[in-house]
Amino acid sequence: MSKIEASNIRVQDLDHCGIVAGICDEIGLVEQIDKLLGNHPQSIITPGQVVKAMILNGLGFVSAPLYLFERFFVGKATEHLLGVGIRPEHLNDDRLGRILDKLYSFGLTEIFVTVALAAAKYFGVEMSSLHLDSSSLHVDGNYACSGDEPDQPGTIHITYGYSRDHRPDLKQFMVDLMCTGDGDIPLYLRVGDGNETDSAVFAQLIQEFRQQWNVDALFVADAALYTKDNLQLLTQLQWVSRVPATLKAAKELLQQIHPEAFVDSSLTGYRIAPVGNSYGDIRQRWLVVESQARLESDSKQLEKRIARQLTLATRALHQLENQRFACQPDALCAADKLSAQLPYHQLHDLQVVEILQHQGRGRPRKDAVPHKNYQISATLVSKESVIAAERQRAGKFVLATNVLDEQVLSHDQILREYKAQQSTERGFRFLKDPLFFTSSVFLHTPERVAALAMIMGLCLLVYSLGQRSVRQALETAKQKIDNQVGKPTAQPTLRWIFQCFMSIHLLTVDGVKHITNLTSERLWILQFLGAPCRKYYLLA
Repeated sequence: MSKIEASNIRVQDLDHCGIVAGICDEIGLVEQIDKLLGNHPQSIITPGQVVKAMILNGLGFVSAPLYLFERFFVGKATEHLLGVGIRPEHLNDDRLGRILDKLYSFGLTEIFVTVALAAAKYFGVEMSSLHLDSSSLHVDGNYACSGDEPDQPGTIHITYGYSRDHRPDLKQFMVDLMCTGDGDIPLYLRVGDGNETDSAVFAQLIQEFRQQWNVDALFVADAALYTKDNLQLLTQLQWVSRVPATLKAAKELLQQIHPEAFVDSSLTGYRIAPVGNSYGDIRQRWLVVESQARLESDSKQLEKRIARQLTLATRALHQLENQRFACQPDALCAADKLSAQLPYHQLHDLQVVEILQHQGRGRPRKDAVPHKNYQISATLVSKESVIAAERQRAGKFVLATNVLDEQVLSHDQILREYKAQQSTERGFRFLKDPLFFTSSVFLHTPERVAALAMIMGLCLLVYSLGQRSVRQALETAKQKIDNQVGKPTAQPTLRWIFQCFMSIHLLTVDGVKHITNLTSERLWILQFLGAPCRKYYLLA
């Protein structure tokens, strides 16, 4: 081959990026971002295209974080994925930073919800129930709190707080996420202060979402939502929440409810017992749920705690019995103090023993008066009533709803909706995955950190929509694809599909594009993806 001919050949990486780009095109991501932020006519790359590029980076799963943003696109089919004339050098740090600033200034939650709701409607996502939860994301480095414009949307204070990642040594920010039960699609994202508490904001977030975007849904949340003040704020909305186990009324109910009150649920492994309640002066239904799997787990954990506490109690009693006191009241006071600290045991057969001891060295004189000391003697016995109460509560929890009509929301539906709360938990696991580009947030300002968190949410949106779309297409066609171990499945993860598309290249010869390594397996998978995805692999 001559040198001139070789110069007309170009090979660029495509891999699974065509799938990501196609999903972005299906939801009109670029057009919506450009419409919201505007674009300078002399710009080579629009804000929407930059956001699309960040999503390609974020879903690249190749450990190429944003500080290597430009390098991520070197060797990739950048023009093919983003637009004619766009090259890796156009995706530089300055352009990236300016777009993050514009996103923040416009309002991160508004941008995210606008894009997410349009995407959900396009894909026909069921929005009858929404699941709200929050989690913390930690940052590396020192961040001063923004605070200059505390009322501006998206403003966050990066600071220390309760860490869900068990990293109290690192500063953090909070992310509130609301996902559908249908396909785990995120519809709402908000970035909050690092020391923010869920109970203080959940009801307000639900109210604002309902008022601003007019979505009529059943809102589902964990126990953080269930406070008297929050329930008063949500009187005009339908909700399901877990009742905190620390609530006095819940504790008493779990201890007193009779086993015969339970009936089998249609959900395997669960028994339920409905109870009326008016906590916070709000009429509602409580549902006591007993989970067989949780009962076994709780019982094992209880026995471990009892055994561990017995070991600690035995050690503490041994130290107490070796201690000498000047008087009986001091000895009894120390015994009472120890007994009060023991959760599952108590002192039994308690005695104060008088010890006579001569002071000084050598043999004492015949008329010497011995010095009196006192020691404790006791044994340990179990607090049977306390242990029995914990065994009674084991495996049980309480759900509540203000939907009183069982025809509208049955007991089994209450339980089913709460179990679907895992949709947001899966979303947070995705965002915190070590392969994700934001496993360690490093940007220089709180504003850009907040904007990056919104980009993370858009990555989750694109991923969830793509996965739901593939699974629905397989179900409709009654077809399957092979999973990681070669077994057919109709529920593949999109990550596995991404892995199936490694080492696909865009080959350009004399200006004509070709796709290499497009095997029969890959062609089979592509037919279950939308036409915008197939377009990037040059399929009609």
